[in-house]
Amino acid sequence: MIVSAYSLIPFERGKELSIFFKNKVIQKKYIADFICFSKIILEIKALGRLSSEHEAQVINYLKATNMKLGILINFGEKSLK
Repeated sequence: MIVSAYSLIPFERGKELSIFFKNKVIQKKYIADFICFSKIILEIKALGRLSSEHEAQVINYLKATNMKLGILINFGEKSLK
């Protein structure tokens, strides 16, 4: 886990996430942009517009990992979304 001297938010970048199916870990892995505090999935995009597929990605990460909070941020629009 990384804690920057400029930040008090512990995070892991490019974190490989195990996927659970019927209470068993399967071989496929998800790669989250960031995991903060070991329990928050943070996905970063830079797109003209977010789609339901991007939301579904975060929801799938949450379901597969049993985490409770996911944040999807888009820096590609005129204002932060």
